[in-house]
This record gives sequence, C-alpha cells and structure tokens, in this order.
Amino acid sequence: MHGWMLGVVIAAVAVIVVIKRLRGEPLNARDLLIPPAILTGIGIVSLTKAHGLTAADFVWMGAGAVLGVALGAVRGATITVFEKDGVLWQRYTARTFAVMVVSFAIMAGFGLLAAKAGMHEEARPTQLTLGISFLGEALAVGLRALGTGVPFAPERKSS
Repeated sequence: MHGWMLGVVIAAVAVIVVIKRLRGEPLNARDLLIPPAILTGIGIVSLTKAHGLTAADFVWMGAGAVLGVALGAVRGATITVFEKDGVLWQRYTARTFAVMVVSFAIMAGFGLLAAKAGMHEEARPTQLTLGISFLGEALAVGLRALGTGVPFAPERKSS
C-alpha cells in the first residue's frame, strides 16, 4: 500500500473512532489497546526501513515519545469513563477536543524544532506519533477504568 493510501486509511479510521467516542461507546480492553499498538507497530516498521538515522535522531525520537505519551495521558484524563448497563463506557468531551488541539500544536512545534535541529524526516513516521499518543490516552483511561471496579465491556461479536 502506498504511503498516502495508508495515511488516508489511518485518517478515516481516526475520524470514525473520534465520532464513536464523541457519542459514547462501550469500553473494552481490546479496543482500548490494540489500535494504538498497531499504529505504533506500523511506525516502528517504518523506522526499520529508514536509512541514515543518527544518534541525534534517536534522541529526538525518545523525547518525542515521552512528550507524545504525556500529551496522550492528559487527553485521556479528559475522557469521561462511566458505567452503563453494568459495564464501562467512555465518551470524549469538549475538553478532550481542546487538549487535542493544544497537543497537535505542541507536537507540531516539537516536530519543527526537531527538523530545524537536523532530525531526518524518516525518523518521524506519523503512525508512530499517533500510536504513541493513543497509547498514552489508553493508559490514562485504562488505569481510571480499572479503578472503578466496573467490568470492561465484553468484546463485540463479529458477524
């Protein structure tokens, strides 16, 4: 699959997830963890194909990963986790979107700073950035969910 096609697919999935979470959806552990893990994995695979990365690239990647997880966790803290029909549900709030906008601006600024400092473009795969951010969100939501004592929603049955 071409890079731009993969980007379109990822963007479409992200829009669908955001719409579902805005309306509220059952919170199950698989849906919470698997998508960020897949995005992160795709980003790591992209890094393995990159050539000419330097130690400085890896330092910038590490700093970006820490920043991404932290911003994702802040976003996760704004998500409402509640009980409905005896299981956990989640819903994005207006604050979630405000944090998304601020996080995007911070990460864009970080990316510009890294590029100005000489970080290679191949060292900044979008999938890795998104995956790490969603991992931070999943950690924050998952920890809060576990603290409720309410069970996660069951897996959806596929047809």
